[in-house]
Amino acid sequence: MAAAANSPSDPVVLVLNCGSSSVKFTFFERDSGRVLLHGTKDRVTDYDSALGKVFDKAAALPRGGLSSVCAVGHRVVHGGRKFRWAHRVNEDVLAGIRNYIELAPLHNPYNILGIEFSAARLPGVPQVAVFDTSFHSGIPARAHNYAIPLEMAMEYRIRRYGFHGISHHYVHDRALELSKHRGMEDLNVITCHLGAGCSIAAVKGGRCVDTSMGFTPLEGLVMGTRCGDLDPAVVHFLMSPEGGGLSGDEVHVLLNKESGLKGLSGFSSDVRDLLQARQEGHEGARLALSVFTYRLKKYIGAYNAALGGTDILVFTAGIGENSPQIRAETLEGLEPLGFVLNIGANSEQMGTEGVISSRESAVRILVIPTDEDRMIYKETVRMINPRGEEPGTEKY
Repeated sequence: MAAAANSPSDPVVLVLNCGSSSVKFTFFERDSGRVLLHGTKDRVTDYDSALGKVFDKAAALPRGGLSSVCAVGHRVVHGGRKFRWAHRVNEDVLAGIRNYIELAPLHNPYNILGIEFSAARLPGVPQVAVFDTSFHSGIPARAHNYAIPLEMAMEYRIRRYGFHGISHHYVHDRALELSKHRGMEDLNVITCHLGAGCSIAAVKGGRCVDTSMGFTPLEGLVMGTRCGDLDPAVVHFLMSPEGGGLSGDEVHVLLNKESGLKGLSGFSSDVRDLLQARQEGHEGARLALSVFTYRLKKYIGAYNAALGGTDILVFTAGIGENSPQIRAETLEGLEPLGFVLNIGANSEQMGTEGVISSRESAVRILVIPTDEDRMIYKETVRMINPRGEEPGTEKY
């Protein structure tokens, strides 16, 4: 006998990631975590149409179609300090997400569109917001405060928020699984998310205690087109007549879209292009890659010191997963701190999970492909279970 369309034995969780010009979606079986459907719609201009097509995909789900969707999990980029974990969406949560639009104007509005569309198409079905900032929201005051007048910082909500949190959370937890650590105890883990955007996090006993991105995703590591750490006086100089007299908007574009690897090399933000060009003798490519790995090396050393030693180091995202050369050049010279690569294993590890540290290494070094959708799915399932949610707090 065929299962009923809304059979409880076939519940499905939809994960939505709505960006400024794209919609990514994955349908998971709730109980097994098996991926049923996955896709991306790029160059989106009409969100109602794009989301409508995503929901139409549910017709292809085995047994039940759209009626089998028991929850929708949404990636929300900015939750500030208010949302320190995932939340089931209600009017208060939606108002809180709106409150952070000014801090993430290219992301939160589209995240809200996804939530509102889903709620309208699936009335009564739980909507869960999973925040990219949540994993970093508990970093201590010494790490999240900038040395500016505290009263001003509190008024304008200026502090280190950190981003890529869903990715850092996923690879951290996966690292514990692969290392057969069932509990978090006092394990010290450094996670390196290296893609077009790059960030690094220091995690102690399951709690993020520092991260490289700050008030915005511009701070920290050198990235594809973002400058990362920069003396703020440079901004003032660029806006002065002596520095070109750029407007605030022009400086914003320069530092976010024309800097980083692209700015240093003069031609590309893609590490693959730069590695090839360096091999052919391109000086700009050599400089860009040298600055990139040196900045990352410094952060790994700093976070090793902040943690009081490292048990596990993880590389993830496009560069971290697929560039043995970048991993090797980053860790060169860190052997006295316990980071020792297995050269053969590292050279062969591309795009799959694996251990790349040598037997002599005090630190277990892993490559773990990130899976933000799966992390959102896990958090969504946790939140729709009884007593899954905890109250958020706004505390500076």
